[in-house]
Amino acid sequence: MRQNQEKVFSEPETKSQQERIEQISRCAQTEQPGGQAEMFANRLRKNLKKLTKWAKQNQVHCYRLYDADLPEYAVAVDVYQGERTWVNVQEYEPPKTIDPAKANQRLAGAIAEITQVLEIPVEQVFLKIRRKQKSTDQYEKQGDSGHFHVVEEGGCKFWVNFEDYLDTGLFLDHRPMRLLIQQQAKGKRFLNLFAYTGSATVHAAIGGAVSSVTVDMSNTYLDWAQRNFTLNGIRGDHQRVRANCLQWLIEQVNLKQKPQFDLIFLDPPTFSNSKKMDEAFDIQNDHVQLIRNAAALLAPGGILYFSTNFRRFKLDKEALADLIIDDISAVTVPEDFARDAKIHYCWRISW
Repeated sequence: MRQNQEKVFSEPETKSQQERIEQISRCAQTEQPGGQAEMFANRLRKNLKKLTKWAKQNQVHCYRLYDADLPEYAVAVDVYQGERTWVNVQEYEPPKTIDPAKANQRLAGAIAEITQVLEIPVEQVFLKIRRKQKSTDQYEKQGDSGHFHVVEEGGCKFWVNFEDYLDTGLFLDHRPMRLLIQQQAKGKRFLNLFAYTGSATVHAAIGGAVSSVTVDMSNTYLDWAQRNFTLNGIRGDHQRVRANCLQWLIEQVNLKQKPQFDLIFLDPPTFSNSKKMDEAFDIQNDHVQLIRNAAALLAPGGILYFSTNFRRFKLDKEALADLIIDDISAVTVPEDFARDAKIHYCWRISW
């Protein structure tokens, strides 16, 4: 499971934040494009011209169009194309020095421009407010719409939800990683840790993995993963396991006959103090043992892909000196995230 941006599991301030979102959405419906928001619109058009061609050539249907390119408009704009076009807008929490009324007006103006540039109704634009929180229940629902939509990626189909959760069910920055897994999965046994909605497992199965184990702590996301499996006609030896990944790994490593995997994807949160865990997890402090336990399940010749989007992360190579570690971050950050090379880091690990 993973929260996008730096994966400090964040949850909105329930009522006040939802009221703000509703207020901004109402303002966006009456906001007239133009004025200061025109420079935002111009950047959208520029990015759209570049990325539309790239997306078509690479059969990409969901991509990041804009990511705080202009400091005055600190939002991320993600485009999802299915039976229609949807846009997921994430506002990065403005500094306390910014007047809230001005921030709301600017955000409403941005949404109005998005509808104009992309030629879609405002009902197909969804707004989230991202902020860091000290409390960390990553599975908190934000709504109960129950509205799911199907999008495609690399020959796979996925259910996404724009309203009920902070994230949509598909982390767009990991598209190259999922495609790499699909390319390497034929005949392999695949393990997906902190699996979220199981998208990497879907790619592995479509790529010909003979078996898979998908581990996550949340029934909600494991059910979502099963819906993704069903959507893609995935049957056979593809298990879903509800467990604390840290504890599950320890248990597997200590088995007399521990399971072996040819391909492992490990994408943990930056931090978690979930009630479902015995103690808090911190990626910087705990990554060495986590990587060691995962690598212990590699079959001979197996590959572990470890990823984090903690921007200040430093891999302790000395403590992992007996492993072969290659930094592949540069090739796993896609074109639509190129303006933010630190969106995640990724390593290829083997014995």
